[in-house]
Amino acid sequence: MMKGGLAGLMKQAQQMQANMKKAQDELATVEVEGQSGSGMVKVTMTCSHEVRRVNLDQSVLDDKEMLEDLIVAALNDANKKVAETSQKRMSGFTAGMNLPPGMNLPF
Repeated sequence: MMKGGLAGLMKQAQQMQANMKKAQDELATVEVEGQSGSGMVKVTMTCSHEVRRVNLDQSVLDDKEMLEDLIVAALNDANKKVAETSQKRMSGFTAGMNLPPGMNLPF
């Protein structure tokens, strides 16, 4: 009887792993947009952290230092949105696992 329970548990774990892989593959195609300077700089990034586009308002092109700061801020905003989007999408897999606070999958 123990063997059947363990085999069932292993099968569940393998299914969960396959589902998580599928969700990660889907997330790689999801795009988010980070902004800074009230939208003067926009960065479009996938949830696998691949930058797809950078849009710059004409008004920021004259000040190199400000533009550099705005790009950094837009990239950081996009990264924050990637983390939030990934957390929301992956939370369904960890809901019933009773993981300690702050422990996220995949590790």
